[in-house]
Amino acid sequence: MGFKMTETGGIDPDTWNRWHVVGCHDELPDDGARATRLLGRAITVERRGSGAEVRLTGGGALPVKVAYGYVWSSLGTPGPLFELPEHAEADRRNLNGCSFFVRTSPPRAIENFLDMAHFPFVHTGILGEEAHPDVKDYDVAISTDGREVVASNCHFYQPKAAAASTGGVDVTYRYRVPHPWCAILYKDSPAKPGRSDVIALFVQPCGEEEIVANLALFILDDDTPLPALRRFQQQIFVQDKPILENQMPRRLPLYPRADSPVRADKASIAYRRWLRQLGTSFGVLS
Repeated sequence: MGFKMTETGGIDPDTWNRWHVVGCHDELPDDGARATRLLGRAITVERRGSGAEVRLTGGGALPVKVAYGYVWSSLGTPGPLFELPEHAEADRRNLNGCSFFVRTSPPRAIENFLDMAHFPFVHTGILGEEAHPDVKDYDVAISTDGREVVASNCHFYQPKAAAASTGGVDVTYRYRVPHPWCAILYKDSPAKPGRSDVIALFVQPCGEEEIVANLALFILDDDTPLPALRRFQQQIFVQDKPILENQMPRRLPLYPRADSPVRADKASIAYRRWLRQLGTSFGVLS
């Protein structure tokens, strides 16, 4: 029987009772537990065959789930995890592209992931170029059941949209945010026209201003060597990391006057409003 904490330490109920990623299953050590943190609490994560064990340091076992290649846990009583059916498609390569420790809040990382406007200036020559800086209008909404934010009909010119790309193309994007600290991107696959590669950002909330950002790939590329796939994602995130760590305040402002009417910020505005609806207080300023 798992250990159940009764003291939330001021963490909002939605955050407390959600599943949170705590590590890539295949990258956990074979010979012992890995020490890490979840919502400010010290925990250990240990791989057990195809499963895992997560424990509070000096305490009891926490709920655990292995899904989409990662270990998930909770300090509370979690419900179902969001669905990601592409993970089960037989012709996809599923892997952890990279994991980085970042001194920022979980929602700052998600907001950056949703921001196409920074592509030409931060990821020049890869995801954008300064000659094509404009973000075309797109659609964004909170789902009718209130469970996620969805941005669709996103179009952006990219010189090298993926590791397998051979030239610049106008790429179609769709974003899902099915969890406050997880965002999923669907983008045109250069290897399989008419289908989408899937890239997910699974954020481990170590503390209110410290995270581990995991970039998960569920892609249709059969030919690019694994090291090249990982280098491509690492190159992009290394460019994002200093931007994230220099954003001040590190916690994401949720007060209404923090919203901006700029078209490129539509996804960010919807995301902030959604967090307010959920009653999120962890990693934010309200």
